[in-house]
Amino acid sequence: MIEALRTQDSGETAITPIAATPPAATPGTAPGEPSLDLSVLDLAAVEAAVRRAAADEIVPRFRQLAAEDIVEKNGPHDLVTVADRLAEEHLTASLTALLPGSRVVGEEAVHADPRVLDALHGDDPVWIVDPVDGTRQFVHGDPGFCTLVALAHRGEVLASWTYAPALGLMAIARRGAGAQLNGVPLQAGSPSSGAVLDVATSHYDFTDDEQKRVLATLETGGIAPRPCGSAGLEYLHIARGEIDAIAFSWENAWDHAAGLLLVHEAGGASGTVAGRPFRIEGGNALPFTAARDAETARRILGLLAAAN
Repeated sequence: MIEALRTQDSGETAITPIAATPPAATPGTAPGEPSLDLSVLDLAAVEAAVRRAAADEIVPRFRQLAAEDIVEKNGPHDLVTVADRLAEEHLTASLTALLPGSRVVGEEAVHADPRVLDALHGDDPVWIVDPVDGTRQFVHGDPGFCTLVALAHRGEVLASWTYAPALGLMAIARRGAGAQLNGVPLQAGSPSSGAVLDVATSHYDFTDDEQKRVLATLETGGIAPRPCGSAGLEYLHIARGEIDAIAFSWENAWDHAAGLLLVHEAGGASGTVAGRPFRIEGGNALPFTAARDAETARRILGLLAAAN
């Protein structure tokens, strides 16, 4: 069966609304062991730090990049810019200053040294950072990019910030306390009965033949799949009830940690094709989904699982 981020204490695995069933801690954490107390952190200061990094390093370079400011990492579709690197450095300094003893897992730092990912398995609080999610959009002058920051501890995502500076959007989620967009509470709701489901999927430029084959199972009646843009903004679209689900075949923590909590706190659901929680540390059965509600998640995962 399919699960939404948690296995019930009875041992049964069932898809449930993740607003009512919070994400499970990393296996190995002692039952009942407390996670980080967010009261020790000034959450408003975190938001200010995210805004400041974008204002200093990203916004001034939007539509102003020179050719030498853009570098290919793993191919022509995998780009990094000077804005990505400088914004991540800015956030690394400011976020660790706000929470002494914390560590940062940033996309660019991991690209330079994969051992940075080891922090996700440790006991220190971890900031998970994607400085410019949707770099391709950023490079092409498309405002559909965002900065993603999530705070995790022992495998639990506790808070997240999704900031789209060119669109004037700041979405914030706190574990167990709901989600807001520009200060207004978010509720994902449910698709209308019988409506065609709008589903964002892994972009074909970033999928291999096997991933394309599995995702093609969504090309069926009642579902309208399309390639995703910025992953962070697709999660925000779900939380706003603007699309119905995502189906993604990659698991980088910086792409998903913030958005999964955002959808969770907006009342949505999530699950993997193996009936296990999505783990920010990796090792997930793919693809996985996040959706406006449990019924939609179950439908998407049923189709994806049938391809295996």
